[in-house]
Amino acid sequence: MAVATQSLEELCINSIRFLAVDAVEKAKSGHPGLPMGAAPMAFVLWDRFLRFNPKNPKWFNRDRFVLSAGHGSMLQYALLYLYGYDSVSIEDIKQFRQWESKTPGHPENFMTAGVEVTTGPLGQGIANGVGLAIAEAHLAAKYNKPDAKIVDHYTYVILGDGCNMEGVSGEACSFAGHLGLGKLIALYDDNHISIDGSTDVAFTEDVSKRFEAYGWHVQHVKEGNTDLEAIANAIEAAKAVTDKPSFIKVTTTIGFGSPNKANTAGVHGAALGGDEVALTRKNLGWEHEPFAVPQDILNHTGKAVERGAGYEEDWNKTYSDYKSKYPQEGAEFERYLNGKLPDGWDKVLPTYTAEDKALPTRKHSETCLNKLAAVLPELIGGSADLTHSNLTEIKGQGDFQKGQYQNPNIHFGVREHGMGAICNGIALHDSGLIPYGATFLIFTDYMRASIRLSALSQAGVIWVMTHDSIGQGEDGPTHQPIETLASLRAIPNLTVIRPADGNETSGAYKVAVERAKRNAPTLLAFTRQNVPNLAGTSLENVAKGGYTVVDSDGTPELIIIGTGSELSLAVTAAEKLKAEGKKVRVVSLLAWDLFEAQDAAYKESVLPKAVTKRLAVEAAASFGWHKYIGMEGDTVTIDRFGASAPGGVCLEKFGFSVDNVLAKAKQLLG
Repeated sequence: MAVATQSLEELCINSIRFLAVDAVEKAKSGHPGLPMGAAPMAFVLWDRFLRFNPKNPKWFNRDRFVLSAGHGSMLQYALLYLYGYDSVSIEDIKQFRQWESKTPGHPENFMTAGVEVTTGPLGQGIANGVGLAIAEAHLAAKYNKPDAKIVDHYTYVILGDGCNMEGVSGEACSFAGHLGLGKLIALYDDNHISIDGSTDVAFTEDVSKRFEAYGWHVQHVKEGNTDLEAIANAIEAAKAVTDKPSFIKVTTTIGFGSPNKANTAGVHGAALGGDEVALTRKNLGWEHEPFAVPQDILNHTGKAVERGAGYEEDWNKTYSDYKSKYPQEGAEFERYLNGKLPDGWDKVLPTYTAEDKALPTRKHSETCLNKLAAVLPELIGGSADLTHSNLTEIKGQGDFQKGQYQNPNIHFGVREHGMGAICNGIALHDSGLIPYGATFLIFTDYMRASIRLSALSQAGVIWVMTHDSIGQGEDGPTHQPIETLASLRAIPNLTVIRPADGNETSGAYKVAVERAKRNAPTLLAFTRQNVPNLAGTSLENVAKGGYTVVDSDGTPELIIIGTGSELSLAVTAAEKLKAEGKKVRVVSLLAWDLFEAQDAAYKESVLPKAVTKRLAVEAAASFGWHKYIGMEGDTVTIDRFGASAPGGVCLEKFGFSVDNVLAKAKQLLG
């Protein structure tokens, strides 16, 4: 094939292919096959349909594009470069997969402007896309007016065979079909190859029929390598279906154009090699040096800059008119976009005295959520089929369902992993929404990948976890978290807070909301069982992560450190020891990373190094506590699985009693 015989569109598609080939070849690492095969569908989407402004990647009303098959990241980097984003230059492409480059091995939203969500773990991207579409539908239903649509955009996803094999995609896509999210359009790169070879060694189902069963509108483009009009027609047809999400199966050849490696696993995750690159250039008529893109191609794709400026200018006018006609809604929406909180919002959070009724912290959580919802209409979320156990319903505001997208209460069904990824997508929509997702603490194991990605990709989600210990009771070991807190505390950028009572629960929500607006996730761990309100707890001190609840007269002989429901055991034990003349301090260490962020002087004031006799009390694994108790300290913890019995019995049998805390304390005191 000679260059002269190729249309401009074919040249553009080949420029995408060879930017990917050359970048992977230079890095000697990467996945060239998907970009080579998916380049036609990506080009048609970006060139004819996708509405974006390259010079303002955060323009609100842009269409969202997600490359769920994130291993093919060079496809996205090539598109960003060709279509005029300043975030990716040709030099950045040459630095593909290198230290501190803007072109990492998988797309990272916090590193590369124009990348909406972090993808790589397969299936997460399409599930994030469901969250993006939920955010669009919710805001459109709440704020659009018959004469002014300020929220009106699509979410497009390119996903692959691996995404469709991963369970998280099934959870999220089933939910999207139930909700009828008509502005979600997924293009499936059906290339039949994964790392192990042909997908038929493990994956032979009819994916289209599966998506039909989910309630999606389904089409098939049989010649995805060359039939650009069929791809375009399918996208047009998808946009015309407004009551269902759309799934377009596009059959392609992985590594298209490579004479010896196309349609093989060899082109999936490795460079072609110099000889094969030369043969591929000859086969596709690409007579250009590595990383060279002819100016006529750049002139064509660069028109997106002018188009994008026009899109944003038109929207700005609509938005300005909207704010004039609807000043109250306009001011609220503008606050969302600016990432601001209303003045005095935290004043609604309740405080308590020791005389107030003992309640589970999950009940205090319900109170906080509902108080906050009255002043923070950006709250949206729900539970994985545990609404009345997690107590996460915003009362009186209705359920988010098809045709009722304005409502904030989402029923995710028994889909913890999907819920997690969807919440991340809502947060990464960049519209100021604050999503929350809830389940039992033990079931964070089902959604750990999504929670980790919320921390990695800086998604401001509030994870609401209840039934946080063996105090869960009769459901037994499968439902009683032991090592869970330790494993979650190990995740960077995830603040884990285990409040002891009403005051600390209010303080935990204050921290969580503020972190959400700073694009950081927080996980809150709440009790099923009643806990007393303690005299020394403080809403304000939660932000410090650890603080003194009960102090001694003079330098303490012993420090008892507690979290959550066990803090009351520490306080009661300390009172008994003080009555015996002992100098005892009690510290609430409810958020380890927040405490570590304090300056050295504050940390020393709470946990002075000179006091080496320390006792940690937490109904969870001892792992991690030795940092705070040192060589001379001890713990009242649990390092075995729980048991099926009433919660109070479990706690007593496993040593979470005032008597046992006293015994351990006296042993330390000698």
